[in-house]
Amino acid sequence: MMSFLMAVSISACGAKEAPPAEQSAPKPAPAAQAPAAPAYPTKQIEYIVPYSAGGGVDLVARATADYLSKEWGQPIVVVNKAGGGGAVGAEYALKQAKPDGYTALAVNVSNTTMLTAGMVNSPVKNEDQIYAARIGKGTLAFAVKADAPWKDFAEFSQWVKENPEQLTWTSVGPAGFSAFGVAEWMDTIGADFSKSRMIVTKGASDSVPKVAGGHAVLAVHTVGEIMPMVQAGKVKILAVSGTKRSPFLPDVPTAEELGIKGLTVFWWTGVSFAKGTPDYVVEKWQESIAKMEQDPAFVRKLTEIQVEAAFAKSADFIQDVNQETEYYTELATKKSIRK
Repeated sequence: MMSFLMAVSISACGAKEAPPAEQSAPKPAPAAQAPAAPAYPTKQIEYIVPYSAGGGVDLVARATADYLSKEWGQPIVVVNKAGGGGAVGAEYALKQAKPDGYTALAVNVSNTTMLTAGMVNSPVKNEDQIYAARIGKGTLAFAVKADAPWKDFAEFSQWVKENPEQLTWTSVGPAGFSAFGVAEWMDTIGADFSKSRMIVTKGASDSVPKVAGGHAVLAVHTVGEIMPMVQAGKVKILAVSGTKRSPFLPDVPTAEELGIKGLTVFWWTGVSFAKGTPDYVVEKWQESIAKMEQDPAFVRKLTEIQVEAAFAKSADFIQDVNQETEYYTELATKKSIRK
């Protein structure tokens, strides 16, 4: 009995203490949810078109405004503020209106990359705005009076090379879309751009009739902007730029087909906002325009005005604009367009 008790005692004294039970790790606090973006839009939006009514930028803006008004349940009013080669309306939308998302700019190549390239102290610069989304693009077309003597663009280009001082062409200003189209073309064919003469207009709806009436030799605009006067038999398109024919003018050759290569200028339009505009506004427009361009009814509207759907999200749009600005600045400097 004594030995048993001693054995138990010895065993108890030599036993190790059991480790304490592991404590469970504290549960992480639930992640804080990001605050929801404010409701937008909750009132009327002004959609500024910096050109006269009836041109390509205006027609695309009106089609977009009509679609988004129905999509969002708020009115979007298109307001034309022409002047200064697109600078007047752009300055209003980007520098005078509040950056709250209720003033949108129908931005296009003329009042952005070309304006910046054409003016040392441009009143509107890329850094003044946030490019929300590109909507459409258009092929550059060269149009002359319907009864003009040239049978094709190659013959016309040869005449211009030999008689640059007789060439008059229309443009919204020295840094407009037409000016860069003409400068690139004349540079390509070896004609003296400085001897040609620009006639300032308010936009395509003003300049094409001037060519039809014999007040200017050449109009350079998108196929869609010239088409009404073509259908009326007032002007004819000699060629289009780019590497392939316009889907709207399959019988009209490209300049490249006629041996005039390297014409890269093209027209585009989209939407931008003043710096400081909330991100949720830009994202709303970007997402809604992406959806819009998948809508067959909207695409048909673009087709009716001879504009090709060409959606680009904000990041890609900004990158394209910066690259284009660099190219046009080089061209403008070379041809003394930059002032």
